[in-house]
Amino acid sequence: MTVRRRGGLLLVVACANCFLLTACTREQPNRVYMPDMAYSPAVKAQEPGSARTPPEGSIPRDFSPYPFTSEKNPDVPGKLLKNPLQPAAAVLQRGQDLYNTFCIVCHGPTAWGNGTIVPKFPKPPALHTAKARGFPDGRIFHVISVGQNLMPSYKTQILREDRWAIVHYVRVLQGIGTPVAPQAWGPAPEK
Repeated sequence: MTVRRRGGLLLVVACANCFLLTACTREQPNRVYMPDMAYSPAVKAQEPGSARTPPEGSIPRDFSPYPFTSEKNPDVPGKLLKNPLQPAAAVLQRGQDLYNTFCIVCHGPTAWGNGTIVPKFPKPPALHTAKARGFPDGRIFHVISVGQNLMPSYKTQILREDRWAIVHYVRVLQGIGTPVAPQAWGPAPEK
């Protein structure tokens, strides 16, 4: 074997080794010749871009948009909105549970505005003042729905019926609604 042939053979072997070493990886090649559902990309839940955008103007099932979107004039919804729920024991219990979840932090357990956040945050108004007692149910519902001053909106966290249940419970705390034994009220409304 001549030096020239040996050098050429060595060059061919070196190139073949380089070509073969490129295949020594665990990564998939970038080419897929017959793409099908076997290689569908997985999307993690709640990842940005994972949910499809609903068509413009679509409304979820069992949902009606809240017509009053501004906190500027709460008197209008206060006059127009009426509480559809009867103050049954189950409704009052649901209102109490939700009040203890969402409202007690600022308004306190008896609605005097003495919640646990008060030492570090401006004190919310007490719900026992003559002004607050004079609010119609619709206004309290509106304030829960869109917020007021430093109070945030809760319409996305609390269902409509549950906000009305909170209104009933606030009335009980104010002494306007009457906390009664469960047998005095009729059965809770069916959902």
